[in-house]
Order: sequence, then structure tokens, then C-alpha cells
Amino acid sequence: MDIFIKNYDRRSVLRGTGMAIGAAGVASMPFSDAFGAAFPSHNISVTVPTRAGGGADRLFRGFTGVWKKYLDTNFKPDFKPGASGRVGYEFYMGKKKADGHNLLFGNMGPEFLNWVVKPPTFDLADLTYFARVDTDPGVIFVRADSPYKTIQDVVAAAKKKTLNVSTSRLAHPASVGLLALGEHTGAKFNLIPLSGGKNTIAGVVTKEMDLGTLTSGSVAAKGKALRTLLVFNDKNVVPDRLSNAPTMNQVYGTSIPPLLSSRAFGIQTSVIRDHPERFKILNDSVRKAFDDPALKPAILKARGIWEYVNYGDANDTAEYLKGIEAIGRRFRPLLTGKKT
Repeated sequence: MDIFIKNYDRRSVLRGTGMAIGAAGVASMPFSDAFGAAFPSHNISVTVPTRAGGGADRLFRGFTGVWKKYLDTNFKPDFKPGASGRVGYEFYMGKKKADGHNLLFGNMGPEFLNWVVKPPTFDLADLTYFARVDTDPGVIFVRADSPYKTIQDVVAAAKKKTLNVSTSRLAHPASVGLLALGEHTGAKFNLIPLSGGKNTIAGVVTKEMDLGTLTSGSVAAKGKALRTLLVFNDKNVVPDRLSNAPTMNQVYGTSIPPLLSSRAFGIQTSVIRDHPERFKILNDSVRKAFDDPALKPAILKARGIWEYVNYGDANDTAEYLKGIEAIGRRFRPLLTGKKT
């Protein structure tokens, strides 16, 4: 039996979704050359609600290294990990000045799932994701020398005993994928959040965990030390880097939608309303960065996966969040630390 409704409800997620869709139109607004020329007047600070050194950090540095050419300024990351992203988001929304010089670089998938499980202290309508940078599917992985050679091996073992699975956070697209696998096959898994991708991988490498689930970019970065067993996407677009692993739909005949992390730049919605000239400069310049031939080598140098890099505007991010909201509500009871 298929575990997902193929055409899930496309209703508006929150008031913030409507604001995000409307933001794309701001890019075409006229603006004062005199006002626009003064922006940016100093470095742009970017709150990153995770630790330095991970996939978000690599992607941020690779992308902004090109973007800064079109703004003639530097981007300064401000890493604020903690509470599955809540610390960084609430710091940004509560303490950063809404003048266009302060942005957020968030991982929309796990962070929005977090809001589905427990709403934030701020109004989501006050935040707009305006530029998606990548889409990175969730995977299931093991150590290279694990006795589990295929996902069928994992399922067979998990039907006999509960397997411990590391994850960077419970409310994560990859975690949802594992829960979906357990529900579909009857396998029993105990999801254990280990706070971040590095710790998630370390739990598997040290054999403390039987297997792990995470976004594929972090797994691929470890090369042959890990073996990917399953991909939560329509297809495995980088098979050479992910052990030629199949997708869940291929193996089990399901029709689950892609379970993707998606990193994007966000901004206080009030900036779009109060400083449309500044927002236009940001929005126009980020598009130029995507068209720059220098972007691909910059992403590769930062050890990113070029095949995952793809631009999305505010309409695209809003549509993505609708899907995440539907998935989150589908599995909300299982994203609170219970065994499956």
C-alpha cells in the first residue's frame, strides 16, 4: 500500500507562504538610483543556524564567493547552532536589524519541519526565503564495512530487532524518509538525533549506531568511508558518489515525493516592504551569481555537489514549503522521539 497521497493538499501553509510568493514581484519595482547606489554600504552579515564546517558552510562560502562580485562587498557568516536551528532563527528574527544588510542562510527542509512540530516564537510571515541555492536529497547510509550491503539487508534485520539510526535532527526530511521506510516495510528503527551532520556520520563510523540517515551531500563528502543504501529522491543523480544506491520508489514501488533539504537565503519580510530598492539589488544580483560561469568551479572547490545546485525564487521556495508542511503533518506524531 502506498504510504503517501500523491497529490497532497496545496493549500497555503501559513501567512508567510503568501508573503513569499508576493515577494518575487518586488524585483520589478522601480527604484531610486541615488538610493540604490548607497546599498550595500558595508559587509552583509548572514546568520547560519548551524555549526561551521558542514555542508551549509561549504555551500555558503562557495556561492557567496561569486555573489559578492555583484555587490562589491563581503558576506560574513554568523554561525548560531542549537535547538535544531531555533537558536539561529530566533537570533536573526529578534536581534538583526531589518535593513537589507542582514540575511539568513537556512536549510528549509529540516528547519521548516521543526516549525511544523513546534511553532517558533516569531511569526513565519515575517520571514521570506527569496533565493534557493540547492536541493539535496536524504539518504540512508552505513559504514563501508557494514554487514548491511543493501537496504533489503537493513529491513530484514530491523524486522527482527530495532536498529539504532543516527540523524542530525528528528525533524528532518531524511528522518521522515526512514520513518516512511519503517511504516511501509514493518521494519523497526530508533531515531537518535546527534546534533549536526558531523556527529550523525561519526555515530555510524564509530559503530555506536547501526546506520544513519542524512542529506546526501555530507555523506558523499566522506567518499568510500561510507556506503549509501537508499536515496529519497526521484532518481540518484550522482550515482558514482552515492554507491549507485537505488531510490525508495524503485525498490518498494512507492510514490513518496523527493525528501530534500534545500538551502536558501532568507530576509525579514519587512525589508521587502520598507526597502524595496535594496531588496531588488539583492534579488537581481543573486540571479547574476547563478548565471556566472565561475559558480561551478567555486562550488566544486568548496566540495559541494554541482548537480544539486539550482536557483529557485520566492515562488519556488513557497511551493517547496507547502510540500514540506504536508509531509511534516503526515509524520508529526513520529518526529518527537518515539520508536517506530
